[in-house]
Amino acid sequence: MTRFADVSDQYGVARAANRVERSFAFVDLSGFTAFTDSEGDDRAVEILAAFRTLVRDVASAHAVRVAKWLGDGAMLVGVESEPLIEAIVDLEHRIDDIGSPLPLRAGIAAGRVILFEGDDYIGRPVNLASRLCDLADPHEVLAERIAVSPLLVNTAVEPVGRHEIAGMLEPVDVVRLTSSAAAAARAETSAAPPEIR
Repeated sequence: MTRFADVSDQYGVARAANRVERSFAFVDLSGFTAFTDSEGDDRAVEILAAFRTLVRDVASAHAVRVAKWLGDGAMLVGVESEPLIEAIVDLEHRIDDIGSPLPLRAGIAAGRVILFEGDDYIGRPVNLASRLCDLADPHEVLAERIAVSPLLVNTAVEPVGRHEIAGMLEPVDVVRLTSSAAAAARAETSAAPPEIR
């Protein structure tokens, strides 16, 4: 009988660990399951096709890669954090611009991972980005603070605090990312005096 350890040794799995520095984002259309149930499969496929077209366009414009499609979501990968973050914030903004009935949510993390069999990634940053996406509310992009560069010019960073994240040993310092223009508009609206009727 073949044992797992024998197969692992035979194919050099333990020896072939190629570690690389990457940034990861998971994006998800919030409410897709309920939308499919209420609007039907055909309408859901229309929304999904428009979503995937937009993700491809935005990823290409920011030089990041769609690593895999996950039903009503996707995993994106970048060599550097800044282009990936700008892409995800842009995507969150543009999904509303195209009139999607479903908002986007996203999670971002970065760090060293194992590049597995040339096309998959194994490690904490991948898991954390996925968990942050699950934690995000609709219209929200959450990231681990250490993944966010101070060089970002089009993205506003708002501290959210330290959070216990399932599967992570230590609490994670989380930030919320928005476009700088959206953050300025929100600040202007909240600073405006109340309307008198």
